[in-house]
Amino acid sequence: MQSFDDRNVPPIPTGDGMWATHAPGKLASGANLLWETLRREGVEVIFGYPGGMILPAYDALPNYPISHVLVRHEQNAAHMADGYARASGKVGVAMTTSGPGATNLVTGIANAMMDSIPIVCVTGQVPSGLLGSDAFQECDICGITIPITKHSFLVRHAEEVVPMLRQAFELARMGRPGPVLVDITKDAQTGQAAFSWPKPLRAGVPALTPSDSAMDRVLDLVEHSERPVILAGHGVVQSGAGDSLTAMAERADIPVACTLLGLASMRGDHPNNLGMMGMHGHPWTNRAIQRADLIIALGMRFDDRATGDVNKFAPEAKKVHVDIDASEFGKNVHVDVSVAADAREVTERLARSCRTTRRRGWWSEIASWKREARTRDAERRRNDHRLVATDVLAAIWSATGGDATVVTDVGQHQMWSAQQRTSGRGRFITSGGHGTMGFALPAAVGVRMALPDDEIWVIAGDGGFQMSASELATIADHRIKLNIAIINNAGLGMVRQIQELFYGGRRVASGLRAPDFVTLAAAHGIEGVHVETLGDVESAIRRARESQATVIVDFRVAAQEHVVPTVPAGSGLADMMEGPSQTRVDGTRMGSVIRRHPEDLGGAA
Repeated sequence: MQSFDDRNVPPIPTGDGMWATHAPGKLASGANLLWETLRREGVEVIFGYPGGMILPAYDALPNYPISHVLVRHEQNAAHMADGYARASGKVGVAMTTSGPGATNLVTGIANAMMDSIPIVCVTGQVPSGLLGSDAFQECDICGITIPITKHSFLVRHAEEVVPMLRQAFELARMGRPGPVLVDITKDAQTGQAAFSWPKPLRAGVPALTPSDSAMDRVLDLVEHSERPVILAGHGVVQSGAGDSLTAMAERADIPVACTLLGLASMRGDHPNNLGMMGMHGHPWTNRAIQRADLIIALGMRFDDRATGDVNKFAPEAKKVHVDIDASEFGKNVHVDVSVAADAREVTERLARSCRTTRRRGWWSEIASWKREARTRDAERRRNDHRLVATDVLAAIWSATGGDATVVTDVGQHQMWSAQQRTSGRGRFITSGGHGTMGFALPAAVGVRMALPDDEIWVIAGDGGFQMSASELATIADHRIKLNIAIINNAGLGMVRQIQELFYGGRRVASGLRAPDFVTLAAAHGIEGVHVETLGDVESAIRRARESQATVIVDFRVAAQEHVVPTVPAGSGLADMMEGPSQTRVDGTRMGSVIRRHPEDLGGAA
């Protein structure tokens, strides 16, 4: 049988022909104008899938020095562009045809919108004369994506290609980043227009800077607080404010709690880093927030997974909110001081201006909570000899020193991975606000294109992995190196956990039969290995890290493990369940429903 490695995979087009001749005033097709615009915007790689209404653009691609990654499903093109943008700090680009090609992008676009990721999605459209006629594969993708983009453009004429694409890139990057869609009719791609390069929209637009009065109020609150906590969100990561945040936290001796998307704000093992907050955050982190007398929220939006019931959130604290998007102020939580500015500029100013302080009493209180939580966790695990997901993830973090780039899917393994980020400076890339299963594998392809030299670990559940497993063919085609850890608990783990805790233990459609992932890997010419015992974990991780090619490790872990702590939906952070000995919302014990259900609808447990 011919393997992928034996195939004669055609090289990615890297031609250098027509693009060099685009001089102002020279006529060119809309397709060529498209690629010239992307080249000038610094685009080096795009992720896409061709079809009839985008073929004029694809026909021109070999003339330009832009690589193309052929995906197996259009949704994954958006996720790859998303992963590329998160890892590179640049705008990611996805390209598809009209109709189903365009609509398949929608989930990936919504994911980027929720997490403020700059991507530009280019879609083909039927000729302008057929718009509104229900032509084959016609679809109003601009109308569909209005709620999930910063803007959607419909390009009907070749002369609109350059200015609208130029605007799309500016909008994607400007202020709070996000996705922009550009829908280009087929005749706009084939038509002719003179090339011209418009000035950027940002010319003459002043950057948001914090006012002196607002900064003085923040400094006064910091100076007079006894129990302050900084909440570091995704905006800290996106603005590159990690170093200034660390300097500020050290100078004023303030604990830092991180949102899920803010976990890479500072080193996991920095003494001021409390780790993750929120629904599945560390107990000591949530306790510190609830006990705080001052909250400084940087680049985060007080979403429900971070705060729990907002009416119970940090009830004793004055609240400062720093965000580049002023529409977030007061949306979820009332704040005392709002600062519309880039997180990096604010933290740099605070790092210079804060008075050097030591808060020994506050840190002593937090240390006692941390000791209690870790003692309780050690007791819970003392007699548990199963292979559990937390042991696998701890081993990966230990082997990499926390310095690898980790890309997770969505579910229990995502929360355990976030809890394990207690060391190193590695990137942590995940689907936050939209919670998109199937995100990890394609996003990691985009991350690899942005970071060719990084060690990258994909951590996915058996459910989410199956949603995008088709991209193994893309990985094989382009000989992409990834380390893939499948946390295989034979089910939809988070769904099953919620059913056990809050639905009387009734499991419905949460069991999941999976293929043999090692055999699936082999079918794509990829190495795979099963791991069923704790003693085999380290050797499997070492094998994946030492290989020059992608390796899939199928960790067959115990199904009956819950993510703790857990804050029940609608409850406050103070109401978190910290272990199986606690009662559930309905009054029964958490441990009373943790048992095997071979009769699960949807597959064996």
